[in-house]
Amino acid sequence: MAAATIKSVQCISPAGLHRMAYKEWGDSANPRVLVCVHGVTRVGDDFDALAANLSDRYRVVCPDVVGRGRSGRLRNPMFYAIPQYVSDMVTLVARVTANSPEGEAKVDWFGTSMGGLIGMVLAGQPEAPIGKLVLNDIGPTLDPVAMQRIAAYIAQELSFDSFEQGKQFVREVSASFGAHTDAQWNKLAADVLRQNEQGRWVRHYDMGLAEPLKQSTPESAKAGEAALWAAYDAIHCPTLLVRGANSDLLSRQTAEQMLQRGPKPQFAEIADTGHAPTFIDPAQIAIARNFLLGQ
Repeated sequence: MAAATIKSVQCISPAGLHRMAYKEWGDSANPRVLVCVHGVTRVGDDFDALAANLSDRYRVVCPDVVGRGRSGRLRNPMFYAIPQYVSDMVTLVARVTANSPEGEAKVDWFGTSMGGLIGMVLAGQPEAPIGKLVLNDIGPTLDPVAMQRIAAYIAQELSFDSFEQGKQFVREVSASFGAHTDAQWNKLAADVLRQNEQGRWVRHYDMGLAEPLKQSTPESAKAGEAALWAAYDAIHCPTLLVRGANSDLLSRQTAEQMLQRGPKPQFAEIADTGHAPTFIDPAQIAIARNFLLGQ
């Protein structure tokens, strides 16, 4: 696997400054950049296999969204929301395209779940810096039962006596990722677990992520969905929509609506997988590579 480096960029929220770490693969001078953004409690390390595969053609940048992994934490947890994440990504894109010729400061984007929502909102802006967009198992309409499941998972304050116990928990709650080898499950767990000062294993994110979800109301959820559809309909770049065939977050009905609206994306459905495909498997990686590189 190709070598990667860890870097960071300083961002700002209304509560102050924070740092966002990112993992960079490939030639740091390559003006062709792919940004890969993870799901709500995951980290940029999720994309190691995909990034290693694509680093022959791209500089691949995989951030830990603020509040997760190596990145800083927000002083006010109520800013753990899509507008703040989009703002941070604008800062990141400016950093990684700083040496691009004027007028060519664009990146391609691969977003899983939350990372797809961030990409959707950014790509829907006028003068958006996204050239090609992959939305991995996410859309503007989010199944409410699935959202309740995810919110409950985020809010659980858990710790484990051993890494093995933590790994078993991650494997159980991530069963919808589909079949993986023991080695792959080990990495999927290791990426999101850390040992605290008491020697116990905990999940590697700020528990404050749950705060905005606790404040959500049916009215705010409805307004959020309308805003996401407006952003989606404003997207003009080539787009690929990926759906896990068993996904409980991106329904078949929503996917069909997306195919008729906005960027009218290409579509790939992955069998025997729910929310969300991990793009560790070579066959899944090939779907992304073929779309992004036109092969």
